[in-house]
Order: sequence, then C-alpha cells, then structure tokens
Amino acid sequence: MFSVKDLLPGGKKVAGVDIGSSRIKLVELKDTSEGWALQRFTQVSLERGTIENGLIRDHDALVKKIRELFKMSRYGGKNVIIALSGHVVMIKKAGFRKMEEGELRDFIIDEAGEYLPFDDIRDVNFDLHICSQGDNDSNQMEVLIAAAKKEVTESYADAIEQAGSRVAVIDVDSFALETAYEENYDFATDDIVALVNVGASITNINIVKDEESVFTRNVLLGGDSITQALQEKLGISFEEAEMVKFGTPGKDGNTGEKVLDYLEPILLEIRRSFDYFSSTVSGSSISRILISGGCAAIPGIADAMKDMFHCEVEIFDPFKSILYDKSVFSPSYIREVGPIAAVGVGLALRRVGDS
Repeated sequence: MFSVKDLLPGGKKVAGVDIGSSRIKLVELKDTSEGWALQRFTQVSLERGTIENGLIRDHDALVKKIRELFKMSRYGGKNVIIALSGHVVMIKKAGFRKMEEGELRDFIIDEAGEYLPFDDIRDVNFDLHICSQGDNDSNQMEVLIAAAKKEVTESYADAIEQAGSRVAVIDVDSFALETAYEENYDFATDDIVALVNVGASITNINIVKDEESVFTRNVLLGGDSITQALQEKLGISFEEAEMVKFGTPGKDGNTGEKVLDYLEPILLEIRRSFDYFSSTVSGSSISRILISGGCAAIPGIADAMKDMFHCEVEIFDPFKSILYDKSVFSPSYIREVGPIAAVGVGLALRRVGDS
C-alpha cells in the first residue's frame, strides 16, 4: 500500500518480513516456471513489550532481533516488504464520483478532514485502491483508503535499515492475508470468505468477495488475552500459561481443551463483526472462514468456530499452491508454521508497483 522507496537498481530479490508483537517472520519466495517456490522461512521470538499496539516501544531491541532474523535466514537481498498492524492503520471505504487516480488523490488531500481523520495531512502517508464502480451508477466508484502516520511508517523503515536492509513497500497485514489467499485458493465469484488472523495482541478480519475486500475490522484482542486469563486463573507464569493454551498439560494437569472457554470473548467480537457485515451488505452470508495467526494452533479452535458460525472453517494454508523442497522443509513443518507464515507469504508475493 505505502511505497516508501524504490528498489535498488537491479535489485530483484525481495522478502516479506512480518513484524508481530511476539515474533518476526521472514519469507522469501522465488517465481519459477512451475510457480512460486519457497526459498526460506525463518522466525525469531520478540520480547514482550518491544512492540505494543502496533507501536515500537523498544527500538534497539527490535533492531537487534531483525539483525538476528537476517543472520539466521541468510537472506542475501537488501529489499524487504513489511506490513503495518491494524492497530496503527486507518482503513476506510468510500464512494466517489468517477475520476482519474491523480485527481482522486488531490481531492482526498483537499478534503482530508472528511476522509483522513488526522490533525495534519502532512504528517500522514496514505494510499488508495479503486475497487469498483458503484452498483447502480456508472459515474460512481468505490475506493479503499489506507492511512498511517509518517512517524509510524518511518519508525519501522528505520529499524529495518539499521538492521542492514531497506523497505521497498509497506503493506497492511489484512491485505497481505488477502494476497496469500488469492494465490493459494480457488473460489467462485459469489463466495464470501472471512480471513481471520488471530495474533498475539490483535485479531484481523478481512471479508473477501470476488477477489475484493468488502469489509475489514481489527479486534483489539488476541492470544495474549487468553494467556493472561489462564495465568491469573491458574496462578502460573506467562510461559506456563502459553503451554496450557496450546494443549500442553501444565503443572496442575490442565489441558488445551479448557482454553476454548477463554477464547469466547474473541469469538464474540468476530461474531459482532460478521453480524455488522451481514446487516450492511444485504443478502450476504459468509460461506467459509480461514483461520491464521498463532492462535490457529489452539486445539479445537476450528470446531468451536464451526459451532458458532455454522459454516465451513479451516486452518489457512498459505503454502497450498507454493512449491517447496521436501528435503529442506518437511511437510509436517510446513503444516505447523503455515498459519503464522500467512502474512509473510502475502508480503513475499508482493512486488513494487503492485496496486
């Protein structure tokens, strides 16, 4: 979405770097004659508090971890594509009279108070995507606008540069998921699919119809809220609560099955989002949910969502149509890391100049 800099001359290598609040992931894909092929996937954990609510709180710690990521992955390129979290990005869909993109950008800047609710438009990076013309009026079009403060985009770009690389494009995590989905899944034009990414501190919801995002929402609840609830309830450490969350018996014998009770607040927020979408888009119902993010590994989460939403639910597989060397990446490893690699795969599929 946000093109920060041009790629270096002749710089063809690019990797997707997904910077979350609990870990950083790097994905590199190669475009071959047989399709996209996985070159490398590497992840490093991030100390709690380094990033909070999408904002960098400990810049030096983040730079250190990104350097560690590059060293472990042996990524040889200098260019990366990253994503901003829904915490810090404003996403808005609005209707406009039909006009050229340049004119539209000028119009949005002139009318910034209506479309970009920031104090000073000069402090904001924004991008837009023209989705379609209005259903009933050929002189109208729908436009998706994404905006973030420059200090946020620049803080991430600076961390990447200090670690020895450079940012080519800054995307949005929800839209990176959409890119991974479109590359890996077959769908009919009338399919309405909810891409639900349950991360450590935020849950991203992107509802897609006919290769187009029709609804997005970010719920400020994620896996850490489950861990903290387990920690308080069971009187155990955060690390022990993490083990319980993912089905490993804790010292009191609890298993992951009981975690589903703690998952309910997140599921209720997802349902509120779906209900709002259905109320605003007449006759639309979600046919399938794809779950990604760290919480996709919680035992029973897919079945719990099936029971609540009464539709097909599956774990997002971002490597479904991606080739990989089984002597380097075992199928079991690919299945294990798939849900947490989804955003990174979407970023790695991007190229500078993409709309």
